[in-house]
Amino acid sequence: MYDDDELESIQSAGEDWESETLEPVLDQYGERKDRFATISNLEVDRLYTPNDVEDIDFLEDLGFPGEEPYTRGPYPTMYRGRTWTMRQFAGFGTVEETNERFHYLIEQGQTGLSTAFDMPTLMGLDSDDPMSDGEVGKEGVAVDTLRDMEVLFDGIDIGDVSTSFTINPSAAVIYAMYVALADQQDVPREQVNGTLQNDMFKEFIAQKEWVIPPDPALKLVTDVVEFSTDETPKFHPISVSGYHIREAGSTAIQELAFTLADGFGYVEDAMDRGLEVDEFAPQLSFFFNCHNSFFEEIAKFRAARRIYARVMDEWYDAERAESKRLKFHTQTAGQSLTAQQPINNVARVTMQALAGVLGGTQSLHTNSFDEALALPSEKAVRVALRTQQIIAEESGAADIVDPLGGSFAVESLTNEVEREAMAYIEEIREMGDGSVRDGILNGIDDGYFLREIQEASYEYQERVEREEEIVVGVNKFTIDEDTSPDLLHVGETAQQTQLERLERTKAERDEEAVTAALEAVKSAIENDENTIPAIVEAVKAYATMGEIMQVFEDHYGAYSEQIGLA
Repeated sequence: MYDDDELESIQSAGEDWESETLEPVLDQYGERKDRFATISNLEVDRLYTPNDVEDIDFLEDLGFPGEEPYTRGPYPTMYRGRTWTMRQFAGFGTVEETNERFHYLIEQGQTGLSTAFDMPTLMGLDSDDPMSDGEVGKEGVAVDTLRDMEVLFDGIDIGDVSTSFTINPSAAVIYAMYVALADQQDVPREQVNGTLQNDMFKEFIAQKEWVIPPDPALKLVTDVVEFSTDETPKFHPISVSGYHIREAGSTAIQELAFTLADGFGYVEDAMDRGLEVDEFAPQLSFFFNCHNSFFEEIAKFRAARRIYARVMDEWYDAERAESKRLKFHTQTAGQSLTAQQPINNVARVTMQALAGVLGGTQSLHTNSFDEALALPSEKAVRVALRTQQIIAEESGAADIVDPLGGSFAVESLTNEVEREAMAYIEEIREMGDGSVRDGILNGIDDGYFLREIQEASYEYQERVEREEEIVVGVNKFTIDEDTSPDLLHVGETAQQTQLERLERTKAERDEEAVTAALEAVKSAIENDENTIPAIVEAVKAYATMGEIMQVFEDHYGAYSEQIGLA
């Protein structure tokens, strides 16, 4: 963006500034620490100038919003057209309680629902399974059958609302229930709008929730992609999730690289299924974490769009703009929340949310300040939602498209994040002999991802212990008084209520229809067919989550991780 003479002049002036202005101040006062770096330990310079971005081609690398490579945003008007979707994660206790929270959030101005499930549901277990005892409704809502889904969305027109489902091993069953619910409500399937996390790669990489082994788990993911492409074209069948990779302790660059690689792996698997990339790619979405290093996070989001656009074009021959336009949801960093002085989390979440907005997110979840201690209280959820609304309506941050575009520091960091992330992606591709998908599967088998994240997490914790990383209220600025707020408590009656509903549902359903439906799921698996149509019919017969997932486990076997750590 600058000619050689200008860059030489700036370089010379910078050297004069260092010797005449900077060095005397450094000699007299010094700086507050010897080294400045991001949370990911990426060293940052004192000052950035045009010399740090001399290789940038404005049109090729930045361009304009809504045009390739989408560095400056996926849409031309961004938030001047409409603000990001404001989603607050909700789910606890019974479906009645969560339905009440849904209605409350909608009344408070939330523009999209986001559903949290309890651990048994996430793991494909019914509430009456012995393994579920004590966990029903504790960290999310319990959903065993279509009857639970009916109550969960009672009074909510799913043709008018966008709903996100954070679930993975049993995601296909929850998706089938939502499709069945749309049929019940006479909502045309092509109008069903929402997002299914359904990202099994990151489960094997980081979050560690699974039922069946990686290969058949990937097959089930692609079943959902194929079915959704035909039946629910407004629904996102995968939310490729870096969030949990970051929560496991990765750096921002690892989060970006592993997440994009996972996305490319899903693209390859769908294409191998015979799907055209421009048929299904527009429905893919992504989900990123936003941590404390403000400028690094913004750079990460901008680099993500640029990498995705170029790889989808050059590696997979995508032609439609929608196939190359990366769209993502952002959640502020749960890992950064502290149980000590929890009200400080309001400030953390605000900064993280602002970085997500300045980075161009399409939807946003702001964590509640009490989440390091319990499921969020109604008060804490309201503060979290108001944080987004203040950013949108009062800060002015939503008024300018890519307001930090052109910043020497941000553009330099964007380039550095892109280079380092691409190096990881190329390494994964080489591990699969040219296939990103196979590289991921091989990396899961040999513990590659686990080792990379483990090392990054350990190094970060060491820096915290040495107070090279400051965590306010934890290793500095601590106080002795009890600062715990009033917390939400899930009553012990939630499990009993759920068990009673499950028992009634089983008693009232047609057992012959259930048996036939489960046999159809088994047949689809054995004949290597798409299993989703059979699962939809099974949930309509009120087959349970556990019964359906057991069919898959009986055929493929249960998965357990067998990795020797280096």
